[in-house]
Amino acid sequence: MSDTDGVRCMWMRGGTSKGGYFLTADLPTDPAERDAFLLRAMGSPDPRQIDGMGGADPLTSKVAVVRKSDRPDVDVDYLFLQVFVDRPIVTDAQNCGNILAGVGPFAIERGLLPVASQRTQIRIFMENTGQIAIATVETPDGRVRYDGEARIDGVPGTAAPIPIAFEDTAGSSCGALLPTGNAVDVIEGIEATLIDNGMPCVVMRASDLGITGTETPSDLEGNSSLRAKLEAIRLKAGPMMNLGDVTEKSVPKMTMVSPAANGGAISTRTFIPHRCHSSIGVLGAVSVATACLIPGSPAAAMASIPEGREKTLSVEHPTGEMTVVATLAADGSVERAAILRTARKLFDGVVFG
Repeated sequence: MSDTDGVRCMWMRGGTSKGGYFLTADLPTDPAERDAFLLRAMGSPDPRQIDGMGGADPLTSKVAVVRKSDRPDVDVDYLFLQVFVDRPIVTDAQNCGNILAGVGPFAIERGLLPVASQRTQIRIFMENTGQIAIATVETPDGRVRYDGEARIDGVPGTAAPIPIAFEDTAGSSCGALLPTGNAVDVIEGIEATLIDNGMPCVVMRASDLGITGTETPSDLEGNSSLRAKLEAIRLKAGPMMNLGDVTEKSVPKMTMVSPAANGGAISTRTFIPHRCHSSIGVLGAVSVATACLIPGSPAAAMASIPEGREKTLSVEHPTGEMTVVATLAADGSVERAAILRTARKLFDGVVFG
């Protein structure tokens, strides 16, 4: 692909992330060629991504690749790609529930499925993990509606609601909800829950790592000893979680939990993996909320859990909270989790690599 070839692309905010949305057919079929193009389009590797569309942050250097699905009872297939900011890496090792929020609107905008009446439900196969998400998009007058009254922390203003439900996400990347079979493992002297309910996470007490859990992301990023400790734990956790060598992977996420400060279920600070997240990822929140429901886990010991089979858990993060509605099966396991997101179309055109 030459420098003069523009590729059709829609830039969208999905949840608290943003990035480029492409049709599969518009990108090179060879993964290496595709990744090289995406690195150029984003401006990576460069801390400012000055020569591309990326926003100098992992949350704004993301890509969705979407196609009409041939699978039964599925509308579209969605592949998420994380483009590293300061390294020449594009990885499909994780999912992204925030970018997922824009997949339904994008699919409708590109004519991949017909709209229903006032709302259109889209069944999305997440190629990274082999799971299905069900997103509901406002479509009055046969078009995607982006304006509305829904508000999510980490995004200014309001927008149309996009509720997303997840089923059968346990072990999506690691093969089991608890890949080691334990509620608690000890790594580098730190008790941790290694969990995957849609996103591989290592959940630890903030206090065990010498922090309160109320620090700002910039303060935590400036704590070199903390970062070194987290990376040592992460590198050991990777093989334990069936993820192999994670040196150049963006998973597992490293989440430190502390008692909720603003009336929620629990408070979090998350590294993804070397930058401290200003919020928390959608599926990361689902995994952390699930950890809160596992007896004996570090999170369960300090979480505030409501009664009933359907539990609404507010997962606090540096810029607010994310609410996860977890429905429990008869055996106490989480059989379904749902969250509320929003999305907005930013531009539609061509991007150059």
